[in-house]
Amino acid sequence: MEKNKPSKETLDQWSKDPNNWVWGLFYYKHEDKRLFPPKKIESMGSTVNFANTKSVLYFVGMLLFFIFIVLFITYK
Repeated sequence: MEKNKPSKETLDQWSKDPNNWVWGLFYYKHEDKRLFPPKKIESMGSTVNFANTKSVLYFVGMLLFFIFIVLFITYK
């Protein structure tokens, strides 16, 4: 059984809806399954969907990786 994917227009509406942004900084929408949805202003890049567990885990993994690299270089 195939899940219904939202249309491009729906995804754009979700990204631009101020109700999906906590404090205007953090994107939070349960129905949006994208790991990195676009920011309110698409030319500014992507953000993390903090309502999506996979997205948060990926973000934490990247953060830990960069911290490890910085610590490794610093204490080498």
